[in-house]
Amino acid sequence: MSGFFDIYSLIFLVIAVVIFMRLGSVLGRRTGSEPSPYENGRKPPVAARHSAENVVTLPRPGQAPEREMPSAPDWSALKRHAKPDTPLYDGLVAISRADPAFEPDSFLEGAKSAYEMVVQAFAAGDRTTLRSLLSNDVYESFATAMSEREQRGERLETSFVGFESAKLTEAELEDKVARVSVRFKSEIVSVTYDDEGRVIEGDPNTVQKPDEVWTFARATTSRDPNWELVATGSS
Repeated sequence: MSGFFDIYSLIFLVIAVVIFMRLGSVLGRRTGSEPSPYENGRKPPVAARHSAENVVTLPRPGQAPEREMPSAPDWSALKRHAKPDTPLYDGLVAISRADPAFEPDSFLEGAKSAYEMVVQAFAAGDRTTLRSLLSNDVYESFATAMSEREQRGERLETSFVGFESAKLTEAELEDKVARVSVRFKSEIVSVTYDDEGRVIEGDPNTVQKPDEVWTFARATTSRDPNWELVATGSS
């Protein structure tokens, strides 16, 4: 009887192990409904954070080693933004020669993204985003305005509607530093409220159409792909 008991105990033990292993293989699979590893306050790995932080990235040498860099500027792309034999065209040519990865079309799209991000970050008081996009001087100006607004207990709400137009207006290369100015004609709803929620500036039902020129800069020798906003002004 003891031998009979031992044989069946062994059989049941083997069956239990097999069932356990099968359950483990099924429960260990992701079904698509589980939270991402980045949810619930968990941070993504460094590589993932890096790609999210450099949201306004423009082409630079070495950014895409698999793509052969052009030996000469893309003349057709330059001519879409400037007429030959003009200061703007000459400036774009100089920048393209110093940085073969520079592309006016890509730059303009990046500049438009930067404009929208800066406008919304300023309204939200998001100093981290502004710090990553602005030069020190411009950041200090924005930070001062935000601090004064906060001290008064005011709240700024801004909704970005879109662009009427965005075009390059100036370009120059000086001491290997590229500077490109963009004229933005945007559509924005911007309202300032006091500490009691009353409107003190702007109209929530009116679309404003600011006409501004922003200047971006970066060293063509830098491996940092980001451009900084170095100046703002009305057109």
